[in-house]
Amino acid sequence: MYTVKEVSKIMDVSEHTLRFWAKSGFFPFIKRDANNIRQFSDNDLEWVKIVKCLRSVGTENKSIKRYIDLCIAGDSTIEERYEIIRSTKQKALSQMEDIKKQLDLLEFKEKFYQNLIKNNLEDTWNPMKRIKLDTEAV
Repeated sequence: MYTVKEVSKIMDVSEHTLRFWAKSGFFPFIKRDANNIRQFSDNDLEWVKIVKCLRSVGTENKSIKRYIDLCIAGDSTIEERYEIIRSTKQKALSQMEDIKKQLDLLEFKEKFYQNLIKNNLEDTWNPMKRIKLDTEAV
């Protein structure tokens, strides 16, 4: 069994977030000890893993709770759970495309700056220089 603090370290999720998720009903089977401290089992860690995954791509808490409730309901809900996972995956793929575009821009800028440094050049693309040029033209 693991405390919130231990789960926080294991799963790289803040203690505050874990407590919020627990209050939201995302971990339906966690127990409390005699001192009313949450105790997570290895099985509970699997719930934390899927919740963290769903939240990381922006899934709303309401949808996460629905997914968990469907899991508890059993195999009759497999198709609906599949749709939730499929749509979440599509959202993640879209986010990956956006991140890929951002990385491409960052790689371009990195090479641009490396060239400026290597050749001791002035940064003519700096927006501040353009502001100065615009105000000088007025």
